[in-house]
Amino acid sequence: MRALVLLLLAVLSLESVHARDIGNSRAQAQGMSSDRLASITALTQGYVDRKQLSGVVTLVARNGRIVHLESVGSRGLTDPAPISENDLFRIYSMTKPVTAVAAMMLYEQGGFTLTDPVSKYLPELAQLKVWSEDGLVPVDAAPTMRQLMTHTAGFGYGLFPGHPVEKLYAEAKLFRSADLDDYVARVAKLPLRYQPGERWHYSIASTLLGAVVERISGQPFDEYLQEHLFAPLAMNDTFFVVPADKLERLLPNSIWDREKGQMAEVSSALDIPFDGTTVAAGGAGLISTMGDYLRFAEMLRRGGELDGVRILSPKTVDFMTSDHLSDELGVGATGERPTIRALTNLGGVGFGLGFGVLDDPVTVGVVGSEGEFTWGGAAGTIFWVDPVEEIVVIVMLQQVLSPWPLRRQIKVLVNAAITQSYAQP
Repeated sequence: MRALVLLLLAVLSLESVHARDIGNSRAQAQGMSSDRLASITALTQGYVDRKQLSGVVTLVARNGRIVHLESVGSRGLTDPAPISENDLFRIYSMTKPVTAVAAMMLYEQGGFTLTDPVSKYLPELAQLKVWSEDGLVPVDAAPTMRQLMTHTAGFGYGLFPGHPVEKLYAEAKLFRSADLDDYVARVAKLPLRYQPGERWHYSIASTLLGAVVERISGQPFDEYLQEHLFAPLAMNDTFFVVPADKLERLLPNSIWDREKGQMAEVSSALDIPFDGTTVAAGGAGLISTMGDYLRFAEMLRRGGELDGVRILSPKTVDFMTSDHLSDELGVGATGERPTIRALTNLGGVGFGLGFGVLDDPVTVGVVGSEGEFTWGGAAGTIFWVDPVEEIVVIVMLQQVLSPWPLRRQIKVLVNAAITQSYAQP
């Protein structure tokens, strides 16, 4: 009897340990087709064979189990070694959802309200002006925390040529700031592109949000992330500055030369330094791995919890991943939603607190589920969570200005591999 009890305890302990892992599973056991998932590998291999991409890593997880994980191609133009899911990727704007989660952890603690003016925490921004063709004009109302988190606060980015404000942002070289305090001080000298709340415009807002987290928490933003998010989630390979003993795992970056129709080397894409940077840029600065970002995305899919660690309440996750633009701008006011479509390559989505949100797959014209939330990075990376089908998808590569429809194609292939849908008939 004692031996039987010990055996039972050992089995229960093994099952408990296994349950904490994001392990592998046969696709069929999770209601998906392994043959159809293999089409993803064929797709990415085609891009590599045509020398349109160096290497791609793709992952699909359902019900918390990995049903597809494939690495195709090389590490890059300057490194012919096979690409791996353990390599370090510049995730650029996929940093933004991480920053949003960090901020909402403070929100849950009463650290701020969404109606608070941003200047309550960043007083340097109390005297912002708005650009107009007739000169600078005062703001109609101070930008709020909610507007900051939804890219409706009116800030520029420096990425969209042809507008005087964007030129000023580019010339300010914000990513070369000494720290986030210096970053905020530089922004304070720049005009807003739009009146707060006037429209959606992709901007530096997430890096300013990181500065808010720093001010409220009293910790440097990178240290706050490490202590309160990365360490609890065992995201051991996510950082703003790559440790010296891990630099060999950082992939070389490439850019698509449209004039020559071929890949080219790029040493410092988007002017963001990844070695020795002093700015913890919450909008675009993180380096991560496939495994680490899976843990972050899976935490969100599970409603804010992973491995018994609660990061956010399920209610908060639902709130963040709801479309806030109709409330912010008024029903029917689309602002710059076409810009969101261009950035995500997923079609007509709205925007929540740090995430693009799919409102209506039929209108979009790409198969999916209402309520999917997503974002991508400048080097071609993307993730999305489908809370209806309980699916997480992550695509990792390193090519800036990639012109390929890879994201849309993978989205179609993932949904085509579902053999048992959880959607209500």
